[in-house]
Formats: sequence, C-alpha cells, structure tokens
Amino acid sequence: MPASENQGFNTRAVHAGQEFEPRTGAVVPPLHFSSTYAQDGIGGLRSGYEYGRGGNPTRDALQVQLAALELGTHAYSFSSGLAAEDALIRALTRPGDHIVLGNDAYGGTYRLISRVLGDWGIGNTPVDMANLDMVRDAVAANKTRFLWVETPSNPLMKITDIAALADIAHDAGALLVVDNTFASPYLQTPLALGADVVVHSTTKYIGGHSDVVGGAVVVKDAELADKIGFVQFAVGAVSGPMDAFLTTRGLKTLGVRMDRHSENGQAVAEWLLERPEVEAVLYPGLPTHPGHELAKKQMRKFGGMVSVQFKGGEAAARKVAESTSVFTLAESLGGIESLMNYPSEMTHASVKGTELAVPVNLLRLSCGIEDVEDLIADLDRAFSAIP
Repeated sequence: MPASENQGFNTRAVHAGQEFEPRTGAVVPPLHFSSTYAQDGIGGLRSGYEYGRGGNPTRDALQVQLAALELGTHAYSFSSGLAAEDALIRALTRPGDHIVLGNDAYGGTYRLISRVLGDWGIGNTPVDMANLDMVRDAVAANKTRFLWVETPSNPLMKITDIAALADIAHDAGALLVVDNTFASPYLQTPLALGADVVVHSTTKYIGGHSDVVGGAVVVKDAELADKIGFVQFAVGAVSGPMDAFLTTRGLKTLGVRMDRHSENGQAVAEWLLERPEVEAVLYPGLPTHPGHELAKKQMRKFGGMVSVQFKGGEAAARKVAESTSVFTLAESLGGIESLMNYPSEMTHASVKGTELAVPVNLLRLSCGIEDVEDLIADLDRAFSAIP
C-alpha cells in the first residue's frame, strides 16, 4: 500500500515510493541502471521513461520518499548538495536578484553564491538571522529573491525562527529557503512552518552512512517545482541510480538513527559543559543555549551536532582534534560513525577573512550512534593531551 501523509514518519520513510515490484513481488524495488529505455513506436514511452538524465525509476522513488518526509509535493535529487543549491538558484533567480543569507552559513554555500553566482549577477548580504529587524532591513534594501537560512546553523548551531522569517520573506515578495541538513526531516519540517523551499545535502543524515554524495530540493508549489525540474533535466546534475538507491536505503532508517544521534549529542554536550577546558558548548538541547526554547518549538529533538570552543584557543582545539580515536578527524557529518572537524581550516576555510569566519578555537562534533560511554571516554583522553 502506498504511504499516506497521515501515517507516521517512520512508516512513510519505509514505504513512500517503495511499492513492491509487481512482476515478482520483490519487496525492495529493483535498482535500475539503464541509461535509455525502449519505446513502443516513436514517442511511445513506457511510464514516461525515455533517457536516464530525464528520469530513472530508482531516482524517482527517492524523490517520492523525500517529498513525503518533508511534507512537500515535489522533490528533486541531485549529485551533491551544492548541485542542488545551484540548480535551485539558477531556476528561480536572474541577474540582478539578491540573496539574504545567514552570517554563519556553510562555507560551500557562501562560496557558490558569492564567487560562482556572484559573477552571474546574483548579489548577497549576510546578516544575523536572529535579529529580525536586521533581516527585514536587508531584505527591503535589495531586490531580494531568496531569504536563505540554516537552522541549526553550521557550525555555530544558531536557531532561527522559521515562521517569522517566512513572514518577512513573503511580505517582501521573496521566498524562504531553509537548509535542513543538520536537522533532517525527522527533527524539523520547514515547509510546514511556512518555508517555500527546503534544500539538503543528502550526503549527511539522510544517507547516513558516509558512502554516498547527494543533494535534494523539496517544494510544495507546482510552479516552483516545474522550474526546478526543468533545470534538473536541462543541466543534468542528477543523482545516479546507485547513489539514489543508497540514499533511499539510508533514508528508511533516518528516524531511528536520529533518535540515537540526538541522545548521544545531548549526553556529549552535557559532559562538555562541565569541563574546565571548555569556553562554550553550542548545542540547542542545552537550556543555556539562546535558541533552546525556539528549538523545542520547531524541532522534535536536538540532533547529533555539537560545537565546542576552548579556553586554550586554537592550540587546544587542534590538539583535541588530532588526539581522538573513536571520533575520526574528517570533513562531513551525519554518518553513523562519529566525526570531528576543525571548521576554520576544513569545511569553512573558504570564508576565512570574511564576516562568516569561524572562531579558531572551535571544533564541530558529529556524534554518531556508537555507545556514548565510548564517545565520552575518547573525548576525555583527548582532553588530557591539551598542554
């Protein structure tokens, strides 16, 4: 039976787009590698399939799954998160348009907007998304097409009021785009809060196993969907069938994984909060976090991402980053294994020297699904290496 929007999240995650194969009854839909499809006479397409760039049953199944979980009507799967963002921007903006984005946006997003699409004539203004008056002024000062926000943000873990930003964007005739990568659709559904577009790096929590790169755009407006779908087809940065299959397989267990990620993130954050070496713990699940109450309203739980700043500055952060064994020093996040990242020189190196620069005493932790006692013991050993 096809999944229904009235069903729970985990039921939709398992069943949306995943009807059994009718000829054999195979419970897992087959993986379709074909790049082209036989036609029943010229223009006689079987189920609309013609060529792999335009459509593939495995990719289509993933797109149905993504739309169902984000409470959208249309989803588009891409070869990476940045490919998804690029297709979205080129589909819905034109030279002279402007994007207002958070002043702690992901470095790759800012690089795409400022250095790639900036040469195409797209302007941008980074602002503090917590200051709604500042956001309103920035939107009004330009020909703003997108108000673009990450919540929680990467890596400063700021929480932004999605509904309030939606009102600001819509009053100005703009669209609210929410990067939902850190939260995932299990913890937060921005479209239900008034956002117009959701973007994801599906490489992260949605794929969940650090073995596939991908991205997605989800909307609930048919006109926006048509424009994004055209760019997906015309430019062709689509996810391949194996990538789509791996992403679908990961997405089926997203809910149970996010429960564990959240439990581990909360425990690690509370442990860090008690350490004398720590200057600040950035995690929305802590009552001391300035966005805690808003996060409780917008999110089911608080996720597995924790950022920490050290009193010992850059030297202490680097020493800890290079002294763990369960936490792996690597870029990316959201996998079942715990990762540690030094954003200033890794994921956010492209924004060094700008107002989006990340503090040099900050580490970003992606808490996996290991036993939390082992994660804390690993951190404890690494902290003992601080001079």
